[in-house]
Amino acid sequence: MTGQVSTRRRLVAAVVAGIIAAGAPTLSGMTSAYASDPARSVNAVIVWDQNAQTAIWDYAQQQPQVQARSFAMVHGAVYDAVNAIAGKPYQPYLSAPATNGRESTDAAVGTAAFKVLSSLFPDQQARLQQQYDDYMAGIPAGQAKARGTAVGNQTSAAMISARQNDGAFGEEAWPVGTQPGQWRPTPPTNANATAWVGRLKPFLIPSVSMFRSSGPPALTSAHYARDFNEVKTIGAVNSTTRTLDQTQAAIWWHDRHLGEWEIKRQLAVNQRLSTVQTARMFAMVDLSEADATSACYNEKGAWMFWRPVTAIQLADTDGNPDTVADPTWMPLLVTPPHPDYTSGHTCFTAASMSALAFFFGRNDISFGAYSSASGTTRTFNSFSGAIAEVIEARIWGGIHTRTADIEGAKIGLKTTAYAVTHYFQPRR
Repeated sequence: MTGQVSTRRRLVAAVVAGIIAAGAPTLSGMTSAYASDPARSVNAVIVWDQNAQTAIWDYAQQQPQVQARSFAMVHGAVYDAVNAIAGKPYQPYLSAPATNGRESTDAAVGTAAFKVLSSLFPDQQARLQQQYDDYMAGIPAGQAKARGTAVGNQTSAAMISARQNDGAFGEEAWPVGTQPGQWRPTPPTNANATAWVGRLKPFLIPSVSMFRSSGPPALTSAHYARDFNEVKTIGAVNSTTRTLDQTQAAIWWHDRHLGEWEIKRQLAVNQRLSTVQTARMFAMVDLSEADATSACYNEKGAWMFWRPVTAIQLADTDGNPDTVADPTWMPLLVTPPHPDYTSGHTCFTAASMSALAFFFGRNDISFGAYSSASGTTRTFNSFSGAIAEVIEARIWGGIHTRTADIEGAKIGLKTTAYAVTHYFQPRR
């Protein structure tokens, strides 16, 4: 098994290297950190990313697949605002307001983020307004502030308009199957939710179905039996083969308060990114994540494959002599309320980590994040290392098969490969 894992890590690293090679990093020649608004000592994009996480998770408690859309909307609008004031060094996403470079970037960032968040969470309006007012009070009054505010108003309006009737929060329920291999709600929650994510209008890719795979392995195949027996053994709640570190990793990656958001901010600080660099990086990552998630959920809807807990409890119906049913089997983690194939988290993480690798032009940057769910901090020496671990972690948690994880990661990598060659490119 160790040799197989090493091989997979090398394959992931090779794909990430290919994405990096699609374009050169653009950090050289840029201004130093925070130089776009030297009157302030804090990167406004990081501040409002943290404010967005507070609204999206701490208050709204959105699940990861829903968070993806919210963060993408915020950072698409922020990127267009910052990019415009910086002189449009990169392709705009939706809009490119006329600017002279003397606008307050901080006012633009705060306004763009605030307006998008207010549209997403009207029930948080009073709290968000107070947060925005307090923030804006720290920016000196004058034409720069007024013009920056106007830029933020324009880019947020463009984003809000673009996402009207995009399919969000539509049909929640997935079709429920009764035949072997078909998905059905899983214990203990027996929930059924977020089918609409697979029909969400994409931010970057032409179609959420463009990366359609050949589907999960046939129930009677040796491939299926290998997947089945692996997750049955190591993913059980009472597994005797899963190590403490593997258990902690499974829980860390399953934390709904995603470590990816902290990692993104940490990299911006540690790599001393300027405001425009940070805005571009956050938009590149968040919009790629959102589209990879939608593509993954579209794949789920196309195949409607049962989860490990269902497959293992009902293995006496699958027609495969190499699988044995265990009606009492339960996974380490609570199974999410949607089909197995493909894994949403591997789609999401492969998209985000490969986007980071492309942005920095290298794979070997160290980072880490703390999870209150696991009570641990996990650290990584490379972006591909994080992708490789999440593939394993979903198996260790007992909620995905290996094939669902690997094919999900492929969707994430393909989404980023498309995104970085069609968007956010330097204009000069």
